[in-house]
Amino acid sequence: MRAFRMMRRQYWNMRKSTGVGVLDKAALILEALAAQPSNLAALVESTGLTRPTAHRLAVALEAHRLVSRDADGRFVLGPKVGELAAAVGEDRLVAASRPVLARLHEVTGESVQLYRRRGDTRTCVAALERPSGLRDSVPVGSVLSMRAGSGAQVLLAWEDPERLARALRDAKFNAATLAAVRRRGWAQSVAEREAGVASVSAPVRGSNKAVIAAMSVSGPITRVTSQPGRRYAAALVAAAERLSASLQRAG
Repeated sequence: MRAFRMMRRQYWNMRKSTGVGVLDKAALILEALAAQPSNLAALVESTGLTRPTAHRLAVALEAHRLVSRDADGRFVLGPKVGELAAAVGEDRLVAASRPVLARLHEVTGESVQLYRRRGDTRTCVAALERPSGLRDSVPVGSVLSMRAGSGAQVLLAWEDPERLARALRDAKFNAATLAAVRRRGWAQSVAEREAGVASVSAPVRGSNKAVIAAMSVSGPITRVTSQPGRRYAAALVAAAERLSASLQRAG
C-alpha cells in the first residue's frame, strides 16, 4: 500500500504539480471523488496522501461545499462543484439536449426531463412540462433520490458491481430490474418515486460511451398508463441516442 501511494504521489508530482502543494492535493481529492464516493481510507488509497492530510483537506473542501457526505458518510463531490460548472458557461450536455427534449416533448405531449447523477442523488438539469392538465412537474435543479424511479434505474444499471450492490440496499428496485434495463436499453417505473406518476427513461452516453445522464418522459398513470414503456420507449430511446451521438461527435 505504501509503495502504491508513493507511486501515485510521484505521478502527481510529475504530471499535475503547480508548485502550490495544498492546491495540488485538494485537486487530487476532487479528482478522486469525481471517480467515486470514498470513505477516508479509500481516499487515502486513491490519492496517495497521508491520512491526516486527506482528512484535513476533505473537511476543508466540505466547508466550502466542494465536498459533501452521502448517506453512508462517504465523501462525494459537493453542490458547489455543479454551481461552478454552471457558472463557467452553458453546460454542453444541457445545451445539446434542448432541441432533442423539445422534439421529444412535442412527440409525446408529456413532461420530459434530463437527470445527471450527483453521488447518491440525481439532479434535474433540463426539463419541459406539459402546458396544461395533469402533469409530472420536476423543476430544473430538483434533487431526487437514487432509490426510486426510472431515471435512477438508468443511472445505476451500468454501474460497477460493487457500487451497484451498495446502491441497491435501500432501493425500491432490485438487480433483476436493472438487468432488464440493460437488456432492453430503457427503464420504466409506476408509482415508484411518487404515487400516481409513471415514467420511462433511457441512458445518454458521453464521448467514452459511459452513461452520463438519464432522459425521461413522465406523467400521471391515468394518461401514460401502467406500461409507459410501450407508449414512449421507442421515441425516448431514439431521442437519447440522438443526444448521445451529438455529444460523441463533439468529443
